[in-house]
Formats: sequence, structure tokens, C-alpha cells
Amino acid sequence: MNLSNKVKNIAQSEIRAMSILCNEKNGLNMAQGLCDLEVPLPVIEGTKEALDTGKNIYTSAYGNYNLRDAIANKQNSFYDQGITADNILVSAGATGAFYTTAMTLLNEGDEVILFEPYYGYHVSTLESIGCKIKFIKTTPPHYGIDFDYLASQVSEDTKAILICNPSNPSGKVYTKEELNSISTIVNQNDLVLFSDEMYEHFIYDGLEFTSALSIESLKKSTVVISGFSKIYSITGWRLGYAISTKEVIDNASALNDLIYVCPPAPLQYGVLKGLQELPKSYYTDVAKEHQVKRDKFIKALNEAGLKAEYIKGAYYVLADISSIEGSDDKEKVVNLLELTGIATVPARAFYSDAKDLNLARFCFSKKSEELDEAIERLKGLKIN
Repeated sequence: MNLSNKVKNIAQSEIRAMSILCNEKNGLNMAQGLCDLEVPLPVIEGTKEALDTGKNIYTSAYGNYNLRDAIANKQNSFYDQGITADNILVSAGATGAFYTTAMTLLNEGDEVILFEPYYGYHVSTLESIGCKIKFIKTTPPHYGIDFDYLASQVSEDTKAILICNPSNPSGKVYTKEELNSISTIVNQNDLVLFSDEMYEHFIYDGLEFTSALSIESLKKSTVVISGFSKIYSITGWRLGYAISTKEVIDNASALNDLIYVCPPAPLQYGVLKGLQELPKSYYTDVAKEHQVKRDKFIKALNEAGLKAEYIKGAYYVLADISSIEGSDDKEKVVNLLELTGIATVPARAFYSDAKDLNLARFCFSKKSEELDEAIERLKGLKIN
């Protein structure tokens, strides 16, 4: 049988490839973005209660109404955005939420602006629906945006800008001023802003997170994408959501129904109980815990000769691996795995052109004993 053109253009992600190689080598996986927190007890209890009481039938294609209402309440509690359940779509992970809303708002041939380094699934999703992507490169340590240049890159084909805030993989946290500058460009050109805010609670050094929907001038043109995979450590549950205008959500729900029917019913009840019972301190404590892990691990990277900056958000760090032997970033991360037993992701996973980019992404959201093991392994790294 002949394969479709769509599937021919989708390659296995470097993250998956390195995770597979890590398993083959019985290594320590710092490639995949798994969050090694304990699943909060209310989330587990809510799921068990749902299973025990037979909550196993379809929910609405929008997602469980009470869950949508709880998401809105949490959003308003943290950011006071005036969100209601009508603004929420629950889908099969943040990936599903992005796919259905992107399908709702974009046509084949539309151009979307992404900032490099980018999250690979954003690119794959957009390409799968036939969008063209315009990459704008940003550079460490601050990954700042030249807004005059950004404005000059908007063409008649440009329909959207996509940001990841905080960024996977760079750790960049967008300031209110930067979001206001993006808002000006979005509104002047009648664009859509997709803001992936999955790591909103992983913020360090006393910074305050600003959601795109907290910018009044962005409310009518923004789709926020987020989910529970990281903050509740339930990556395999595939529960995420989109927040946007009622019109967007109503139309995206029809696609959600077509593609996924509905998110897993009993798991929605588990997350609902988590939202209802976990205090704000749960979310701030997660940030404090991960800042400690960040500080320990980035210190170890620098001491091992793999220069890295102290990122401001998310739980990844791009480290300089130019001192590792290899002809390119892929060979270098494979050699690093051989030398230390630590699997990472090469820069090519996050750039349209990774030539001469000697970077690798490490995920430091690991259990304390695993993080300590990684640090010990780095101490044994012998760099010529």
C-alpha cells in the first residue's frame, strides 16, 4: 500500500529516538520531558472514585462541564481573566487541544511564525495541517525578540504567531512588556496568537508569570494551550485544554468530537478533584522544588565543562556540548550517552537549521536520587 504524503513527512522525534537509545543502553533518560513528581493524592482518589462509581461513559466533546468550570476558576484565581467554562475545551492532552484549535483557525497554506528554539510537536502539528512555518531565531542567554524585525516578517500569508511561555526548550519566560509588543503586531495584522503555557507554574527566581490572556488587547485573538501532564505528573493520561473565545471553542469541540470523541472520562474526574482540593501552595511548592533541582543540576553541568545558563522557567536546560567529541550535535549526544549513560536531546530537535549548534537539552525534573546520580555521572566526564 502507498503511504499518504502527510505521514511521509512526519519523522520520529529526536526525543523519542534518544529515549529508545537510552533504554537500549540502560541509561538515565534526561531526554524526555517526564515530570517525576508524585501524582497528587486528590487526583488519584478522584479517579478511583470515578471508576468505582461507574463514570465510564462518554462525556461532552467539550470535556466534563464541571472540569471546564474548575479550570476556569483556577485560571481566574491565578490571573483574574474573567474566563468561564464556555471558554474551555478539554482534549487529548495539550497536543490535542492545539491540533483541534489550529485546525479550527488555520487553513492549508497559511503561514505561522515560530521562534527558535521551538518545541518540535508544534512544528509537526502545523505541518500536518498544511501550514507554512516562518522561523525567527532567538539566541541565548535571554532569547530576546527583535520586535521591529518580527513586524517586518509578517506577510500577507501570515495568519498566526506561536509562543511557548515558559519555553520548552530554552526556559525563556515572556515579560508583560514582550506580550504587549506581540499584541501590537497581532492586532495590527489581524493575527491569531497561540500561547502554549504548559509550564506556567515552573517559574524561578521570584519571577511572576504573565498569561497571554492577561493582556486585555490579546483576549479576542489568543488561544492558550495548557494541561495537567507536567504539574500533576500524569503525562500518560493525555488531558489538556485550550482557552479561547466561545466561538473558537464551539467550533473546535466539533473537531474534538470527530478526532477524539471525548477525553478519558474517569481521568477527567481525577483532575477535577485535584483542581478542587489542591491549594495554591501546591503550585508554588512545585516551583520551589524545581528551582532547587535547577540550581544543583546547572551547577554540575558547568563544573563538568558543559556551559549552561540558569534558566527562568520550565524544567529544561540547553547546555553547550562543543567539548564532546563528534562531528555534529547528534553524534555528540550519542557519545555523551556512551561516556556518562545520560541521554539528552540534540539541538536539531529545536532548530530548523542546527548546523554548528553544539547544544543539547537536558530535562532536570527527575526524582532526587536520579538527579543526584546524573550529577555523579557528570563528575566522571573526562573532557580533553
